[in-house]
Amino acid sequence: MNNYRPNASDIADKKFGQNFLEDRSIVEKIIEAMPEDDLPIVEIGPGLGDLTQELVRVRSVTAFEVDKRLCGYLEKRFSGAIADGRLRLECGDVLKRWEGGSLLEQPYRLVANLPYYIATTILLKALRDPHCRSTLTMVQKEVAEKFAACEGDRNFSALSVLAGSVGEATVRFLVPPEAFNPPPKVDSAVLEIRKEHSLNDEAFEAFLRVAFKQPRKTLMKNLSSVYPKAVLTSLFEEVGLQQTLRPHQVGTSLYRRIYQALTKESDHGKKSEPEYGATKPKR
Repeated sequence: MNNYRPNASDIADKKFGQNFLEDRSIVEKIIEAMPEDDLPIVEIGPGLGDLTQELVRVRSVTAFEVDKRLCGYLEKRFSGAIADGRLRLECGDVLKRWEGGSLLEQPYRLVANLPYYIATTILLKALRDPHCRSTLTMVQKEVAEKFAACEGDRNFSALSVLAGSVGEATVRFLVPPEAFNPPPKVDSAVLEIRKEHSLNDEAFEAFLRVAFKQPRKTLMKNLSSVYPKAVLTSLFEEVGLQQTLRPHQVGTSLYRRIYQALTKESDHGKKSEPEYGATKPKR
């Protein structure tokens, strides 16, 4: 491996949300948290390659890096691993690659310190990717808590329902800002999502955007902005839901049941559907 290493603070580009993980103990904890199998790894945003260095010791890795400056550095640093096939470096936008289908044409696990400004988008793409078996990613603490929250938790959200629909999400451990260079302005966490199957119903995702669009309002209030109230009233009575419940107080299985019942209605007077209201972290 090439020993030259640029200064992290000097090379970090806010445009790409770059906060390089430099705490070796955190890198080791990520490696230890990986499932024990031989599935290849996809890494998104390898940065300066500190996590990559440990990943290629134990698995074959495909790394996607959008920053051309870092691609050149990584090609030199990992010339040996690239030559012997342990590492495949893809320079470009991983989201564009996903437009063409799965990131790999075989089962894989996503392990990465994700750029926080697109972490939610990347995780949702991974949940939809049929070849992605699990994710183990560094994300903003707030995002991790939303994916891993349980029914009744204040953080329970559409992301919690989606994660619960495909498998199980767990916050493995928290990471302080000083583990990075430059340090972010938010706390971080390593989130694991183990998938049993993949998201494959865009209409269900649209339904959840409606259900959670105003978390402090009742679920009935949110849904009635799109669906006829008479239909909802009858449905709530059928499944035993109080009309005063807020979105975070209803579990994943009930959301599935409500959605399935509503899709059977031929005339539910749908209006336009909102986008996911992800809050951009200050990085």
